[in-house]
Amino acid sequence: MMKAVWNGAVIAEADKTEIVEGNHYFPPESLRKEFFRPSDTQTVCPWKGTANYYSIVVGDKVNADAAWYYPTPKSAASQIAGKVAFWKGVRVEAAQ
Repeated sequence: MMKAVWNGAVIAEADKTEIVEGNHYFPPESLRKEFFRPSDTQTVCPWKGTANYYSIVVGDKVNADAAWYYPTPKSAASQIAGKVAFWKGVRVEAAQ
């Protein structure tokens, strides 16, 4: 079981994640949706495709674009379609 934690809150928890390039990709149903806000940010990875972002909001703190996902990745990354990964201070660790 893995969990993602930011600003003292568990924002995602999953029995299984996909690991790509050292990042844990969490299934969308594992997210605690109340902490996520859609962002207009997009980036492009040459082999994964176009990523969309979420900002994370916990209490009065906002972590802009701290989560990303590939809604329709290229075939080489099809296993992470719709799954969410984190950065910008979000801790991903084994749940105890």
